[in-house]
Amino acid sequence: METNNDKKLTVVLGASPNPERYSHLAVNRLKAKGHPVVAIGKRAAAIGDTPIITEHPPLEKVDTVTMYLNPLAQKEYYDYILQLQPNRIIFNPGAENPELEDIARQHNIRPVEACTLVMLSTGQF
Repeated sequence: METNNDKKLTVVLGASPNPERYSHLAVNRLKAKGHPVVAIGKRAAAIGDTPIITEHPPLEKVDTVTMYLNPLAQKEYYDYILQLQPNRIIFNPGAENPELEDIARQHNIRPVEACTLVMLSTGQF
């Protein structure tokens, strides 16, 4: 049985209001599984009742940052991700970034090359 402690605060970087984008699906599926989500994107919008914000708010107890940005677009988020001190960063297909993976390891953040949607559907999230 899942308790609230099993729910992982997740920051979706590269969130898109376009329902065909994987980041959009991830926000919806994370919420459907009861995980609190902070969606950060380039433009203010919404995914259902989840706002997509453009700022980088301070957050506590972040379990996961799931990445939907290409490596070049990730650079501006490096310092922010380190401030969040997540337990892991999931690099979804197309977001793999050896540089950020090395930086993450140096800060005791576990890099994971995987698909958030697959992890959710197989119970590995």
